[in-house]
Amino acid sequence: MTQLEDKIAGEITMAEDHGTNIKKWRKVFDITQTMLAEHMNISSSVISDYEKGRRKPGVEFVKEIVTSLVEIDWKKGGDVVKRFTPPGYEGIIQMREFSTPVLVDEFTEAVDGYLLYSPDIERQLFGYTIIDSLKAILAMKSFDYLRIYGWSTERVLIFTGVEHGRSPMVAIRASPLTPAAVAYVKPGSVDELTKKLASIERLPLISTELEIDSIIKRMDEL
Repeated sequence: MTQLEDKIAGEITMAEDHGTNIKKWRKVFDITQTMLAEHMNISSSVISDYEKGRRKPGVEFVKEIVTSLVEIDWKKGGDVVKRFTPPGYEGIIQMREFSTPVLVDEFTEAVDGYLLYSPDIERQLFGYTIIDSLKAILAMKSFDYLRIYGWSTERVLIFTGVEHGRSPMVAIRASPLTPAAVAYVKPGSVDELTKKLASIERLPLISTELEIDSIIKRMDEL
């Protein structure tokens, strides 16, 4: 879960009146009971029961509600998520940990991607971070880049807005931390220098033509 999702889930779980807090955050995100229920593939009456206190949510159900609120907001443009995003996180679109490790080949297949460079080692991914390259360059200071690694550096960094691919790889080389893999979303013409940098770092380099929403959905299914 992201930092924002952890905050919301914690507030709902720790509250004496779970339902009131579920309703509060649903209203903050400007999402109707019907929209939330459809996204979760349940009846809107179930959401109503939780909000009115007729049902007590478990931890996993709270996480599912919170995740759904955030996912729906991203589909609407992510205005609420961005409003709650602290300085230094502006370039981070999504950051999550996988429930179980995912192999690079499994990730590549899940995003309909292909390898631009592949080292002769098998890597496990414990999470992913989707980064808006332009916003990261404009908003992040050097120490902010450490935040993109979440709980583990053994993750795939997924960059949007990439043309030739050099900037992300140069930033990674300059950072004291190194991810397990790098992916580019709809890149332009990734040049040979970028692939060379990937080979120096022994980083799998992946390209995908999927939209961000589709990538997030498929990550949730892994």
